[in-house]
Amino acid sequence: MAKKYELNEVEVWDGNMAAAHALRQAQVDIVAAYPITPSTPIVQNYSKFLADGYVDGEFIMVESEHSAMSGCVAASAAGVRAATATSSQGFALMVEVLYQASGMRLPIVLAVVNRALAAPLNVNGDHSDMYLGRDAGWINLCSYNPQEAYDLTLMAFKIGEDLNVRLPVMVHQDGFICSHTAQNVRPLQDEEAAEFVGEYKPVNTMLDVANPVTHGVQTEEDWHFEHKARQHHDLMNSFDTIKKVFNEFKERTGREYDLVYTYKMDDADVAIFALGTTVESARIAADQMREKGIKAGVVSLRVLRPFPFKEVAEALSNVKAVAAMDRSAPGGTFGALFNEISAALMAHGKAPIMLNYIYGLGGRDTTINMLKEVYEDLDKCAKAGEAVVPLQQFLGLRGPKLSFY
Repeated sequence: MAKKYELNEVEVWDGNMAAAHALRQAQVDIVAAYPITPSTPIVQNYSKFLADGYVDGEFIMVESEHSAMSGCVAASAAGVRAATATSSQGFALMVEVLYQASGMRLPIVLAVVNRALAAPLNVNGDHSDMYLGRDAGWINLCSYNPQEAYDLTLMAFKIGEDLNVRLPVMVHQDGFICSHTAQNVRPLQDEEAAEFVGEYKPVNTMLDVANPVTHGVQTEEDWHFEHKARQHHDLMNSFDTIKKVFNEFKERTGREYDLVYTYKMDDADVAIFALGTTVESARIAADQMREKGIKAGVVSLRVLRPFPFKEVAEALSNVKAVAAMDRSAPGGTFGALFNEISAALMAHGKAPIMLNYIYGLGGRDTTINMLKEVYEDLDKCAKAGEAVVPLQQFLGLRGPKLSFY
């Protein structure tokens, strides 16, 4: 029996500690992990919780992030709750096994502390790893601050383990800006958190000798298509479960989550669409622009996968111009967020002016004034009725200004 951890009504935690406590309260059976900045404190703190008797489970130290996810796959397939954490190059090394986890329908939880991908080597935050894994068949949840990293990590277990879902879940937070920034967090007490998450319900376990199963078998053209179609079907239909869990969490805590987050969008003419900690900065910028007479709003995602196309289109249905903020190098095209927002709008018959800003790569600061410049560009386009600035710009870049199209 694990010891009870005494929590205050308000704790001062950074995003890493918040995620570690969520793993502790979920009483994960197996954490297999390999350290990498800036996610290391999540599994380091969890291992100390276990060593101090606050967790009934096992911590497996492995030789790489590939092995960490492989250990989680084995544990989950054997019929227990499994989780780990990673960032950047470690996440890239995990990618092969991410597809294994989702294809085997294993509800592993992965805390991703978003960080730039090399080269050049960089330990600071951007969304390169988030974008790298977005199509691996996992549910992807996005947090903006330590409180949300805690909340969404707890909810991730309940979502992924639901019998109508049975898929792995990533919870993203920005490296350093969230992971190493301490803020007030209001946690659930251990008993309440355990009650909310619930006991793990194994399905098709490899150790059930009375009902033998295989995992990850070779299918080739005979059945591969059907397996992937079913997996996609259940991923796309996980919206109902996600919303149900969000509602249950609101009933317990009063904290409200939805598939798409909006701020002052009821009468907005222009909007910034961003992810992560940038959302909080964009809210301040929007407030200041409204003082100048520009009806500015903010839109973001709580759920990156499955992508809520309909809800995104509805959130932007009345705006004249939108800036898609991509915190990852686009690699010869528009940013991934830009493309997906544009597709959602076009599919639903909406046609605001779309601009793409590449920003904050490798941890570069994105200031309120920079975001106000974005709103000013949007306002110019909205008043002109067309794009009067380049469609793609690099925001906050030193040296000559880079823009395209």
